[in-house]
Amino acid sequence: MNGFRSLTDLGITPSYSGKVREMVDLGDRLLMVTTDRLSAFDCILPEPLPEKGQILNELSCFWLRGFEETLPTHYITAADAELPPEFARHKRNLSGRWVMVKKAERIPVECVVRGYLAGSGWGEYRRSGAIQGIELPPGLREFGQLPEPIFTPTTKEDSGHDQPIDFAELVARVGQETADQLRETSLALFRKASVFAKLKGLVLADTKFEFGRLNGALTLIDEVLTPDSSRYWTVTSYAENLVRGRAPECLDKQYVRDYLLTLNWDRNPPAPSLPPRVGAEAVRRYKLALTMLAGGARQPDWRLVK
Repeated sequence: MNGFRSLTDLGITPSYSGKVREMVDLGDRLLMVTTDRLSAFDCILPEPLPEKGQILNELSCFWLRGFEETLPTHYITAADAELPPEFARHKRNLSGRWVMVKKAERIPVECVVRGYLAGSGWGEYRRSGAIQGIELPPGLREFGQLPEPIFTPTTKEDSGHDQPIDFAELVARVGQETADQLRETSLALFRKASVFAKLKGLVLADTKFEFGRLNGALTLIDEVLTPDSSRYWTVTSYAENLVRGRAPECLDKQYVRDYLLTLNWDRNPPAPSLPPRVGAEAVRRYKLALTMLAGGARQPDWRLVK
């Protein structure tokens, strides 16, 4: 199989299919499968990238297992020996790309945390000196570190673009107590992960978290701190490139976005194909991020950050 596209190719009908992940509802649990699909600018690219799904799944499980020491997560298991019997005949295709999770009541927002000025945040700062209503000091540089990480949530849309919202809008959507919990928890997780990543040779520039509720408790769900949902820069490239006003070496989806921006494409479907060399380089960068952060470990060694 030249990249894993969908559970439907195995004769399995997913209960939900997103841009990259598919889920099978098993009652109080979900089987979550990470395909090799790649999305950019909210469009799914034509060809999957072999191994991408396993890389994302392994890294997400790495962080989920680690954060269980901090707050509830929806993680149950990703061990192939515990794959439910009804899926056992597909073990070869599902190995490394599935995880069993608890079914939580999803809070319909994306909790974005930014520690550095990049992407849409840089564009908004240049226009207004603020990001989603958060005033920032003048004179900050693209790719520069912010004085403190900031919480900039968005809506969670089933289709189309997620929309930035300020904290007041978040409160209106989910209530003051939940909004406060989302902000405080997201910032705490980001700070902890940032320190760990830096010790492993990576700058965590920004990321997004998703949360739900299980038995009333705020619970970390979905993917966590992967190259699809985060910006990772190598520490070795960061300082030199910042001085020169250039982007640091990225180990995330930005590499693909940058290539797509060189094309005459209006960011509407259908998305263009990636040349094999670009797809291979994207996978190499994803794999390097996994190796640098996890290195075969099951979860972060938080003793390093104390």
